[in-house]
Amino acid sequence: MSATPRSAYTARRSSQLSGRSRAREFALQGLYQHLVGGNPPGDIDLYTRDLSGFHKADSAHYDALLHGCIASAAELDACLEPHLDRSWAEISPIEHAVLWMGAYEFKHCPDIPWRVVLNECIELSKSFGGTDGYKYVNGVLNHLAPELRSAEVAADPGGKPRN
Repeated sequence: MSATPRSAYTARRSSQLSGRSRAREFALQGLYQHLVGGNPPGDIDLYTRDLSGFHKADSAHYDALLHGCIASAAELDACLEPHLDRSWAEISPIEHAVLWMGAYEFKHCPDIPWRVVLNECIELSKSFGGTDGYKYVNGVLNHLAPELRSAEVAADPGGKPRN
């Protein structure tokens, strides 16, 4: 897999994305570079900021995701592992990066509703990941949400996260 959108639909849709959604796309591309190539965050950041469309992204959210996920990678992996049914080696780098971002936002971005985090991660997985990778991301993050956002999930009018 590559961290490039797969369809014309995705390319058209990206012109309508919010600054935060764009930040997530750029952060995903950077996390992919880190996971696959071992590129250091500073190099990734310099490269990414020169990409077309970056000026429309929420750069503060991009910084938080890229640098926060890389800095807390071991913590995020440990938080996610109890909800996995396979090893990290069996999870694509795209899904791995999306799971990091979801866990990071659940933990560190309380201003973003948990369902928004979940939906954004599903959409990223649909656009950039494997054919059914979004289903796996959905399942893992749905199980993680009540652990990291217990009060918010409990107060959700929709009840429990969907499985």
